[in-house]
Amino acid sequence: MPAHDAETPDEPGLNPGGPLLYNLVYCSRAAPGVGEAAVDTIISTARRANPLHGVTGMLVFGSGIFFQWLEGPRAAVQRLMGLIKADPRHLQVVLLSETEESRERLFPTWDMERVEPEDIRDVLADAIDSAEDENNAAALRTLLIEVETRALLSRS
Repeated sequence: MPAHDAETPDEPGLNPGGPLLYNLVYCSRAAPGVGEAAVDTIISTARRANPLHGVTGMLVFGSGIFFQWLEGPRAAVQRLMGLIKADPRHLQVVLLSETEESRERLFPTWDMERVEPEDIRDVLADAIDSAEDENNAAALRTLLIEVETRALLSRS
């Protein structure tokens, strides 16, 4: 029996028979010197380019950490991820998850939310707990230590 037949037709978020959406979630450390102006440029570029390629998603930036969910056609999302990995503003890019499924978009518009360091800690801690690859988990632990150290230094 095909996988889509096993799904409940009225399950929220599913779009049986609709186009597949490729979902990719990553986090990265901002390169030194990447500040508000650079993040504004990233958002401006994303808002202009992503709709042309059918890519939507969410970007969270705080404490020098990017956390992003991308969704859209596989080729477009993978091409964008290649650009992100090559972008000197992103260091230690860690792929957290990727799936392809038939469902409605979770993020029909491009948004960015800036969060406090405490929220970044929670996001990174959850990602560490769910990381299946030990290399990814180690990179996430390094990012978490950097966030915690920076937060401690800023309190002095």
